[in-house]
Amino acid sequence: MEESVKISSWNVNSIKARLDHVKRYLQEQEPDILMLQELKGLDFPYMEFEAIGYHSHAVTQKAYNGVAIISRFPINIVLEHLPGDKNDEQARYLEADISGLRIINIYLPNGNPAPGPKYDYKLAWMQRLYTHLKSLRDSNIPFLVGGDFNVILDDKDCYNPEDWEKDALFLPQTKAAFRSLLHLGLYDALRMTSQAPEQYTFWDYQRGSWQNNEGLRIDHFLLSPFVADMMQECHIDTTPRNWDKPSDHTPISLKLTPHPPFLQKS
Repeated sequence: MEESVKISSWNVNSIKARLDHVKRYLQEQEPDILMLQELKGLDFPYMEFEAIGYHSHAVTQKAYNGVAIISRFPINIVLEHLPGDKNDEQARYLEADISGLRIINIYLPNGNPAPGPKYDYKLAWMQRLYTHLKSLRDSNIPFLVGGDFNVILDDKDCYNPEDWEKDALFLPQTKAAFRSLLHLGLYDALRMTSQAPEQYTFWDYQRGSWQNNEGLRIDHFLLSPFVADMMQECHIDTTPRNWDKPSDHTPISLKLTPHPPFLQKS
C-alpha cells in the first residue's frame, strides 16, 4: 500500500463540549494532522493531545470562533491572523509550516443576515483570503487551505437550493468569491474525486435534518497544484455525526502521498 499522510478538518462546535469526540476521532481514525474550527472559548486542552502523541496550536477567542491545528509533525507557526485588516480581532485563521508544507486552517465568516455589516465582513474577509493566497501562488509555495468556508458552491451542495437563495452562504457574490480562489489554480479536493450530489458536511440540529440527510457541503479543502498532485483520496466521514451530542458538522479528510522533502515521517 502506498504510504500516505492523512489530514482532516472538523468544525467541532465547542472544543469544551466535544473534547472526548476529538480524542476519540484521533485514536480511531489516526489522522496525522487535524484542523479544528469553532472552538468557542479561550482555553485549549494542549496537554490532552500531547498525552496521546500530538502537538497542537490554537488561536482562541472568548465564547466565539477559534481555530486549532493538532499534528503528529512539529508545527511551525507562520500567521495567526489573515493579513489585510489589522483591526480584525476575530479568531478565524491559522497558518503553519508542517513538514515543509504550508497548512492553512480557516473558519470563514457566516455573513448572515445579508445584506448587512456581517455580510460585508464576509466578502471583505474572502477578498483578503484571495489576496493572501495569490501571494503564496505567486511565490510558488505549496499549500492547502482547509476548514469551514461557510460557502455552498453549487446546487448539488445543499438539500434544497430554493431554501438557500437569500442566504449569505449561497448568494451569487459569495459563490463568485469562492470561484475566484479556484481561478488562482486551486483544486476543490472532494470534487477531484467525485461529482456526486448529497455529499454533505453539515446538518442542522433541527427538523430531523441529519435523519433525513438534509445537509450542506460547506467544509472544504482547496489545494495548490503541487499538493493536488500528491492527493490520493478525499472523503467525508459521517460517523461522528452519529455520536452522542455531536457537532452539527462532520470531518472531511484527504490523504496525500509524501513527496520528499514534504510530509516525511520519521
